Amino acid sequence: MQNKRNKAKLKSSIGSIVFDILNYCLMLLLCIIMLYPVLYVVFASFSNPDKFVAHTGVLLAPVGFTLKAYENVLSNPYIISGYKNTIIIVVVGVSINLFMTALGAYTLSRPKLEFRRPIMLIIMFTMYFSGGMIPAYFNVQELGLMDTIWALILPGAISTMNLIIMRTSFESIPASLEESARIDGANEFIILWRIIIPLSRAVFAVMALYYGVGHWNSWFSASIYIKDRSRYPLQLILREILVKDQATEMMSTSDVNDQFINLRETIKYATIVVATVPILCVYPFIQKYFTTGVMIGAIKG
Repeated sequence: MQNKRNKAKLKSSIGSIVFDILNYCLMLLLCIIMLYPVLYVVFASFSNPDKFVAHTGVLLAPVGFTLKAYENVLSNPYIISGYKNTIIIVVVGVSINLFMTALGAYTLSRPKLEFRRPIMLIIMFTMYFSGGMIPAYFNVQELGLMDTIWALILPGAISTMNLIIMRTSFESIPASLEESARIDGANEFIILWRIIIPLSRAVFAVMALYYGVGHWNSWFSASIYIKDRSRYPLQLILREILVKDQATEMMSTSDVNDQFINLRETIKYATIVVATVPILCVYPFIQKYFTTGVMIGAIKG
């Protein structure tokens, strides 16, 4: 009897070990599949243009290390202005997004709010149906926001999904804290700024990440509302380089005269790195709040 139990445990342990090995191998393979395209872009951006174009097969390291592509990218005035415009849009936009979303979420989280359910239904309706691009364009035009950063910020000041997640987070805060504050004479604004918001830092961090990434990656609205090229955000400049093949504008005259056209390829990859690194540097500082903030919005409907 004891021998049978020992054999069963041995089989179980062997099966568990085999499962773990297969699981780790699968996870490692998935990591390589997802990580390699990123490494490829980085390696290509540091590669010698002629050697990179002539290279075939897997790229595991820069081919002829050089910073020529980055020198051309960073010397382009539109990249610098695009960076500046995007940073302004992200900082101002996220601030307005969080402020407006917090006000809306707090109001909708109040159980005594009249017509609360119909209001939520109307707000949720906007998740699935909208007026369309043409009415939105005329709306921005009539408000005098054309060719300004406000055209990229104010129309999307509140995301319906983020509003619902933040409202759910506010509803999970114990009502006893608010009741204690009201006894001490606190009004709605004091309760929001001194109790609700400090206890909701995790969800605010997640909302800041959502809104920030949205502003950083946005290019379509700018292509519609912004006409002055000096006001283009970084992603619109990046689109011109990658899609419209305007990398030649970044090359010096000597490069073009020397038929150093291969530099266009490495310039494209260097531009991707320059446009992506800042948002990747911010993510680790917010990651610790990410799971908590998302799960808070998934607890209650």
